[in-house]
Amino acid sequence: MNQTLERPSPKDQAREARIDAILTGAIDPHVHSGPSIAARALDHLQLVRELSEAGFAAVVTKDHDYAGVATAELIRRNFPELRTKIYSGIALNNVVGGMNPYAVEHTAALGGKIVWMPTLAAENHLRWEKTAKIAHPATTQKMRPASPVPVLDANRKVRDDVKEVLDVIAKNDMVLASGHLHVSETWIVFEEAQRRGVNRLIFTHPEDIVEGTLNDVKGIAAMGAMIEHSLCMFLDGSKFQSCNQQDLRLHIEAGGVDNTILCSDLGQVGTFGPLDGMRRGVALCMDFGYSDADIHKMVATNTARVLGLETAAG
Repeated sequence: MNQTLERPSPKDQAREARIDAILTGAIDPHVHSGPSIAARALDHLQLVRELSEAGFAAVVTKDHDYAGVATAELIRRNFPELRTKIYSGIALNNVVGGMNPYAVEHTAALGGKIVWMPTLAAENHLRWEKTAKIAHPATTQKMRPASPVPVLDANRKVRDDVKEVLDVIAKNDMVLASGHLHVSETWIVFEEAQRRGVNRLIFTHPEDIVEGTLNDVKGIAAMGAMIEHSLCMFLDGSKFQSCNQQDLRLHIEAGGVDNTILCSDLGQVGTFGPLDGMRRGVALCMDFGYSDADIHKMVATNTARVLGLETAAG
């Protein structure tokens, strides 16, 4: 039997063309590509090739267990023809020694862009994981359970080892991201970071795990931090969806377009990929009524600014 493929309508074609244009020069600052001890749907090189075809300026890979800076440098050096430039950073979990200034210095020396406060080893994450519906395979299958990496002392003051890491971040003009700290900890760490000269701050997915409210989003944005929203937590069809789609609009309004960055937070198996997630996120923002220019800010310009890659996003 002959089957004819239905062609997209002119309206659908125009919508897809708008998404293409908005994402030209985009940067995804939070992607979980592989290799990793957790199952990943694509590796770092596949990711860069896919995003290059879509016209992205840059991408930042994140692994909970290792700094991806060496791999990023290898890809940049050996595949200069790829439009998308790949960067990475370090998450301060057990595998890298927790609050380890040596590891942060090494990450900086190899061009690392972001230092994430503890994620899987955050005290808040370990509390959250006890009641969460999902568990990261790194802590349940292939490695010993995570040990907490605290950031505050008994008096709710920033610990000395955290201050040492903050000083390295400030010296190298890197981004400090809040990771999976509880929002109450993020306020304290960010305030100390600014006192110590850290100028680039990202509040990681306030919508999930960290218990951020819209007032927190508004206040932390007023500090000068970028508010990073993980699209996978809002999009219908994502296995990580924990919010309804309208919640994204409320978060954007709370932080303001100029202080908002959108990331996929994707790359895992069993759901759509990072590029598809970014396209769906752009489409959702179009449905909210944001202008193409404002959406481009949230997927490109703002991200470039906080990463120090203004020329990359054009």
